[in-house]
Amino acid sequence: MYGTTGLISNLLGAYHMSDVAIRYSLFMPRVYNLAKSLGFERGKIMPSRAFCSDESQGYPIILIAKHFGSFPFNHGLVGGIVATDRHAPHAHHGKDLVIIQASHVGYDPRNGHFGVYRRLQTEDTSETSNCGKICGALDWYLREYAFAKENIYLYQQDGLYKVVIDNLLLHAEREQGLMLKLDKIVQVDSDGNPVPELSKSTAKVFSASPALVASLGDFEWKSVPGESIGHHLHPDLFFFKRDISQHHEGRDHLEKNLIDVMPYVVASEWPALTAAQANTQVEFDRAFRTIIQEPTYRNKKVLFISGLNVDISPQEGQVFPLTKFIPWAAYVQDEHGNHQTWEQAELYEKLQAQSTENPDQINLETAIEIMESAEEIRLPF
Repeated sequence: MYGTTGLISNLLGAYHMSDVAIRYSLFMPRVYNLAKSLGFERGKIMPSRAFCSDESQGYPIILIAKHFGSFPFNHGLVGGIVATDRHAPHAHHGKDLVIIQASHVGYDPRNGHFGVYRRLQTEDTSETSNCGKICGALDWYLREYAFAKENIYLYQQDGLYKVVIDNLLLHAEREQGLMLKLDKIVQVDSDGNPVPELSKSTAKVFSASPALVASLGDFEWKSVPGESIGHHLHPDLFFFKRDISQHHEGRDHLEKNLIDVMPYVVASEWPALTAAQANTQVEFDRAFRTIIQEPTYRNKKVLFISGLNVDISPQEGQVFPLTKFIPWAAYVQDEHGNHQTWEQAELYEKLQAQSTENPDQINLETAIEIMESAEEIRLPF
């Protein structure tokens, strides 16, 4: 997906979070005013959202309708994947076009946890995973990582550093699983093959590589039996192999987006947050290229904004989450085919420059009352 390990790490590190988070009640009028500043015409803008199907995404959808005066077109698949085969229908539904794409992650402010969300409609208002698709996709990888962390042991004997690795983790011919980069963990011969010093019933003992010893810094190597490597199993020491279907925008599309960055996801403090962040970055890169190539978007104004929705669990007295949007990037084109991409800092600056007052916003209650009081139209059957 990204190429080298360093590029993966750099891309994730490029996504600033807390300093650019915007409440949706302030984000949405700014998006509308940004579109107006680009020449988008009031009443002729068709917004679209590429969100997950969770009910926690309802509040952003309501705000889109309020500020744009139209319910947004649905561009999203579960997990915040962009349904690119819906570009043409979207283009036919409006003169000027706005697309907002966002993966999402829950947050509970009471315990400071990401990846969970309090479901008010459950019997006990219980917390469940959020985004469920992302968390479900992570389960297998997290189990593989947990096994590896507990089944690689480090110890020192007579001043020498040793590594004990479970035999399962040494089977490089496995079709799927967590695969160790053994040359970074143990000493290897001139051909790059690890050389076990002792075979046990379920594991093998190796001398630790100088690179591993150096990377562990002031780690306290204990005597036999030592201790498991735990969180010291850093992302650059392993990768994953997984049988993932290649069906375009299919059920495994999310895993396909994340497979190369997955070591960083499972080793992060909040895997669901890191996964949602990475998925947003990959989806923007993929979707903007399809927008450029879509014939029905030509000669039209398009504003495509990508970011992350953080669903803050409702507290007592709240019906909806206090959702925040963390922008990542945007693509803009005019009706003449001129286009440009805004990186995160530029996008955030342009949003912050916009007013949070929207004189064009509609009163949803009034709009509903008008529809309720309108003369009934009888259908001809």
